[in-house]
Amino acid sequence: MHKAQSLLGRRASSWICESCLTRLARGQKANTTRAFSTSSKQSANPTRRPKLPDTPARTRFAPSPTGNLHLGSIRTALFNYLLARRTGGQFLLRIEDTDQKRTIPGAEQGLFRDLRWAGLQWDEGPEVGGPYGPYRQSERLDLYQNHIQTLLDTHKAYRCFCSADRMDQLNRLRHDKGLPLGYDRKCIDIPQDEAEDRAAKGESHVVRFHVPKEYPKYNDLVYGTSGHGAGRTKQHLADEPVYDDPILIKSDKFPTYHFANVVDDKLMEVTHVIRGSEWMSSTPLHVALYNAFDWAPPQYGHVPLLVDADRQKLSKRNFDSDISSFRDKQGIFPEALTNFAALLGWSHQRKNDVMDLPELEEIFDLKITKGNTMVAFEKLNFLQEQHARRRVEAEGEHLEQLIRNVAVELLNKYGAAAMTEFIGKRSLRDVIANLLRVRSLPYRNAQQFVASSELFFSKEKIKKRKPLHLAVPDVSLYPNLRVAATTFFYIPEEFWNRDTLRDHILQLQITDDVSSTPEELARAKAATGTLYAFLRWALLGTDSSPDAPSTMEILGRDVCESRIREAVLVAREVENQLTTPMIRAKRVPKGEGNSKWQAHSLPQSASSTS
Repeated sequence: MHKAQSLLGRRASSWICESCLTRLARGQKANTTRAFSTSSKQSANPTRRPKLPDTPARTRFAPSPTGNLHLGSIRTALFNYLLARRTGGQFLLRIEDTDQKRTIPGAEQGLFRDLRWAGLQWDEGPEVGGPYGPYRQSERLDLYQNHIQTLLDTHKAYRCFCSADRMDQLNRLRHDKGLPLGYDRKCIDIPQDEAEDRAAKGESHVVRFHVPKEYPKYNDLVYGTSGHGAGRTKQHLADEPVYDDPILIKSDKFPTYHFANVVDDKLMEVTHVIRGSEWMSSTPLHVALYNAFDWAPPQYGHVPLLVDADRQKLSKRNFDSDISSFRDKQGIFPEALTNFAALLGWSHQRKNDVMDLPELEEIFDLKITKGNTMVAFEKLNFLQEQHARRRVEAEGEHLEQLIRNVAVELLNKYGAAAMTEFIGKRSLRDVIANLLRVRSLPYRNAQQFVASSELFFSKEKIKKRKPLHLAVPDVSLYPNLRVAATTFFYIPEEFWNRDTLRDHILQLQITDDVSSTPEELARAKAATGTLYAFLRWALLGTDSSPDAPSTMEILGRDVCESRIREAVLVAREVENQLTTPMIRAKRVPKGEGNSKWQAHSLPQSASSTS
């Protein structure tokens, strides 16, 4: 990095919705007008979008410090963040660390780092504070004990003293009989006074929820009316009924996820909960707990499951979807990742999918698909390239960071000596900046970008040019092309820039036609295109490189002269017995930047009109 800084310092002044796939399989028409498009065609009535809340939404993201954030969790955080920002509300961060056995040291700080890197700064939570703290569940145990006592006093919950051995034996017996697993409510009839006394004496126990006869349904912001009416028993057997009755407080006095989740959302005045569809089966229980307290539940919205091309849930065994991997290994920009995550199940009415976080904040709504969302990482690559282009065009620190990253990669690959020889008296910073501005060289990360640009820097690659007749089939033009290429040697170093080089090319006449008739003009234009092809072949050994003036500016005058001389020798060998006619330069209005040198720098034979 030190060598890179030294050289840089020398300044020169898809998602694809599963329901859409189903329609395609049935032969129904699909909208395929845009590559990588995630937006639906605009409706005749654009107001028919899911309504946003009429009042500011208080949303939350509540991860567990048991590992790294992954693509699915950053999408959940993003949707909650965007809903809060779109409505002028607040976005909360809460750490759900009740499962102490699975908590990983350092994971919490990793969560903070990943969220801040993505731009998802929370309004309330750890390291920020707020009026509803503390924001770590392990610091809220007294609150849970107070609220569980409320349920015990109203007989909505009961203490269970069954040992783990008894529960294991019960489940084994039921499994062997082919019966559904559950709890037989052995402890529900223990008088409350007795249960309280046993608990006070330290007898190990849990607290279970006394489930209602039917779980309530609820209105999902995405799926509409949802839930189920499961009864109090999993299976009504005359002699051996079992019940759900989930545990709310564990034997270590820590709450379970379900209980703490409900209590915290209520006490923190959360109004909207956006989470993955895998939690839909638990939502009726959560609503039942709200009802047990006589509380109004928040509005729930469940986002679709992320699946791979085989429609299987994304697995770490198949995809490294940790945020740290996107950032540190793949070099993905935060705005590219949030853009990608936003489009995983959400659609918009814009014509362009490329959006940074402020743009997403302005247009986000609850137009979320119900079907599972297939993750196409090609879309992430596309968005990364588009956001890289934005960074380059915006200049500033984002561009400078790209330049530094590329400089480090160039020095690692080619060494300081080779790079110093390549840039000559120029600034490495300016060379890389010009390279980044070439639209035909997409940037995904520094390593990929340097690899795709190796024809600029690798002498060995240039020596393996493709055959000239494949790049320029018209052999009759070789003599003129060879002479035309050598005229660039007369352009001084101080005028070696893209505009001057382009003007010079336009002044060169490659054919012997007078260029007065439409046919002659067409041939002259085609010949100029052939000159571009010859220069691309001479300079980079290929016919699919960036435009010649940009290439020549990046390579610099000395490198261009060396490569053109070598290419001219190859062309001369192909010419065989052909003579070299005089090249002509047509008169055109002189542009700014070339008038100061052309009159006296070109030899008479190269600037002559006869």
